[in-house]
Amino acid sequence: MIVLGIDTSCDDTSVAVVSQDRGVLSSVVNSQVSLHHPYGGVVPELASREHIRNIVPVAEEALAKAEIRMTDLDGIAVTVGPGLVGSLLVGLHYARGLAWAGGLPMVGVNHLEGHILSILLEEDAPSFPFTVLTVSGGHTSLYFVEGPGVYRTLGQTRDDAAGEAFDKVAKILGLGYPGGPVIERLAGSGSRDRIDFPRAMLGPESLEFSFSGLKTAVALFVDRWKTAPSEMADIRIEDIAASFQEAVCDVLASKLFKAAEQTGALSVVAAGGVACNGALRERLRREGSTRRIQTFWPRPAYCTDNAAMIAMAGMVRLATGERADLSTDVRSRFPVDDLPAMGSAEGIQANP
Repeated sequence: MIVLGIDTSCDDTSVAVVSQDRGVLSSVVNSQVSLHHPYGGVVPELASREHIRNIVPVAEEALAKAEIRMTDLDGIAVTVGPGLVGSLLVGLHYARGLAWAGGLPMVGVNHLEGHILSILLEEDAPSFPFTVLTVSGGHTSLYFVEGPGVYRTLGQTRDDAAGEAFDKVAKILGLGYPGGPVIERLAGSGSRDRIDFPRAMLGPESLEFSFSGLKTAVALFVDRWKTAPSEMADIRIEDIAASFQEAVCDVLASKLFKAAEQTGALSVVAAGGVACNGALRERLRREGSTRRIQTFWPRPAYCTDNAAMIAMAGMVRLATGERADLSTDVRSRFPVDDLPAMGSAEGIQANP
């Protein structure tokens, strides 16, 4: 089976071609970071306009790189939510046109399911069941994955997502957008123990997240740091970045392994844009080794928003016989718990 995946859920226009037998044949992502950088975040109207401009050339490039023609495809998978409605509609309408013109089956994919199954794009992938942390600018959630399409939500953020906290702290420090990469770079030469920022655990057994208090604590500290330089002369911006990053990693790692403990899972996965963070990966690797729990994460290209993970999730659903008609619509909010149940996905491997 060969599937064309399309993702326009936020500010990246992405199209990929994934083969059940040969893996990822192409994955093309057109980033809008430079467009939104002056505004300190994604501007929805600008994002949707840029998707309209880019969707056709990105799709053509993906097909060309895969050396695939439309007649070689077995189906189309497109993100239908959650995300920015205007952006989602661009991808969905384009997918509808391709499906209609090519007489191809189409399936709508939940963006979060794409992140959950993104680890299946790698040769080194866990066996089911496993516990997964999806952590990005829009989402921070824990799921127990019993199999493809069988997910149980264990916990999620009550306010800011972890990636959103990185962006907001970067803005507080005057570092620009996006915040994750620049904070990680600064933290590399800072002291992670220099400032004791709070960790919101929400109870000893809680698997919920909250990062708004941490963000506020950083903002208040920076205000004092700027107005009382003589008292804090030895504290550098690198120390603030490292201490903030450590607080986030502490919470994410502790709750992911707590989830594994509660579910009995022997493998954990971190997926989503924040899973690219080197400090988080090292923390998970170290703690996983101590606990004798296998740790996995997709390569960075499959952690950030991409259409390869959408094609993979779509392939699983197409293999079960699921089809979306042309009246399918997008959803700005789309909990994984609302996904339709799957039939048997016989032949779909965890390492295509």
